[in-house]
Amino acid sequence: MGNEEMMSIAKKRGILYPSFEIYRGVAGFYDYGPLGGLLKTNVMNLWRKYYVAGEGFYEIEAPTVMPHDTLKASGHVDNFTDPMTQCGECKEIYRADHIISETIGEEVEGLPDEKLTEIINENNIICPACEGKLEPVKSYNLMFKTQIGASGKQVGYMRPETAQGIFIAFKRISRFYKDKLPFGIVQLGKSYRNELSPRQGVIRLREFTQAEAEIFVDPTNKDHKNYKNIEDYILRLFGQEQQLTNSEPITISVKEAIDQKIVSSQTLIYQIVLAREFLNDLGIPDEEIRFRQHLPDEMAHYAIDCWDVEVNTDQYGWVEIIGIADRTNYDLSSHIEHSKEDLSVFKEYDTPKTVVVTKPSFNMKKFGPTFKGDSAQAKEILENTDPEIIKKSFETENSYKFSIGDNQYEIDDSFVTFETKEEQIKGERLIPHVIEPSYGIDRILYAMLLHSYTEDMTEEGEKRAYLKIPAKIAPIKVAVLPLVNKEPLTEIAEDIEITLRQNNLISYYDASGTIGRRYARADEVGIPYAVTIDYDSIDDKKVTIRNRDTFEQKRISIRRLPLIIKELIEGYTQFEDVEE
Repeated sequence: MGNEEMMSIAKKRGILYPSFEIYRGVAGFYDYGPLGGLLKTNVMNLWRKYYVAGEGFYEIEAPTVMPHDTLKASGHVDNFTDPMTQCGECKEIYRADHIISETIGEEVEGLPDEKLTEIINENNIICPACEGKLEPVKSYNLMFKTQIGASGKQVGYMRPETAQGIFIAFKRISRFYKDKLPFGIVQLGKSYRNELSPRQGVIRLREFTQAEAEIFVDPTNKDHKNYKNIEDYILRLFGQEQQLTNSEPITISVKEAIDQKIVSSQTLIYQIVLAREFLNDLGIPDEEIRFRQHLPDEMAHYAIDCWDVEVNTDQYGWVEIIGIADRTNYDLSSHIEHSKEDLSVFKEYDTPKTVVVTKPSFNMKKFGPTFKGDSAQAKEILENTDPEIIKKSFETENSYKFSIGDNQYEIDDSFVTFETKEEQIKGERLIPHVIEPSYGIDRILYAMLLHSYTEDMTEEGEKRAYLKIPAKIAPIKVAVLPLVNKEPLTEIAEDIEITLRQNNLISYYDASGTIGRRYARADEVGIPYAVTIDYDSIDDKKVTIRNRDTFEQKRISIRRLPLIIKELIEGYTQFEDVEE
């Protein structure tokens, strides 16, 4: 791994560079250049291959601007904060937990503001810029605030995550799936967080891309239909026990992790396995990946289990790039409470059940004169209130009191009576739980580039530094290189490039400099295959195809070239098996 060397290639060759450079830049924003844009699209499409094609989860696209009410209901308006401290002298702002960790080497993320202030004072932590005294820590909301409409009366925010757009559309999504649990929906797109001090390149951005799946499951059954296929997979788990005892991560099978209740459900651990397979497909090896369970004091209040997928980096240590959480029914329940909409689903029993039910019977002659326009709401409230509560109130108070808006009402047993009887019920309504894998595409792309950076020797014995990007996600699939920059070789090469592009294969034509230099340029940006057109190509209609990673070469016909390259990219054919 080499962060500086990799970023040097990325900036020089149009993959990734800081935004707004001609205006001295703004922290927390990065551009994807001509090759970076292609690479990012390929990574996202590979993710779709796993989740849309592989898992059968359909994709939606919701707005990136969200009104205040939706994010108030989700808790983001009140709780989506970071701890902030400011220098009393130079007014520089810092994220409190980060400056503490950098100064005393302890992880303090998740501690309350008062405790962070106490640690700063006890350790005499001062402003790194001017050595001034730091002010008490306070919470800072990370959302970008905006206004909807010209009047500015309706407050909006740039969405801090893609998940809420899925939860809000749950009613329609559930109908699409005919209310049959489990089902999943995905969304890929931009999210925004106004980070206090984004000082880690693409690791901490203010505008970033997420790929999230929300998998809605029966709260009483979180088993997975494909669990038997993954029972023997071996994972590297850094659970709560290992972290609290300062032990090393454990290597354990999926079945052992479930049987020992290290991971809470089959569906959650299935997502962990899927994440590992995805990262392996990007060229990140198992030994550089670990799965870290959230500690009790950092677990989100809505989660019953949460694991971060972390990748090792030379500059930033272990970095979280994927989060996989069991969010329970928190989000749907909160939106039910605030919107008053029914976001439950009907679970049909295998066989009907006989139950004893108590149902109210209303005296409608008294309802109209008493409740007037509130009659329908009064009836709904009484139907949804535990009958035992109402009956007990009748016995002890001779009445039952409730309110509708500003109106206060009091009724006695002449308004409502209760009848108890046996009924056959076919099912019940329930609020689904949610298993959420959340992928940070920018961090994943950074990790992939970092672990693809390779140094070795060329065929001529010279040092070679290049990005060993897997062929399936490489931005350019093939370099087309005439041996010399002369006709008719250039004409044949140009025709080949046109044919490749017509076959949806992005290619790169290069006729400048020696063939060795051109190979080096192609290797550097991760082009997996190079095609050389030489003087023999004029008569035999064949070209030489070279493998970036092994230097192996094969002589194949021009006519077969597009098909062979496609088979190599998709992994249907190995290079050594290509027939000349």
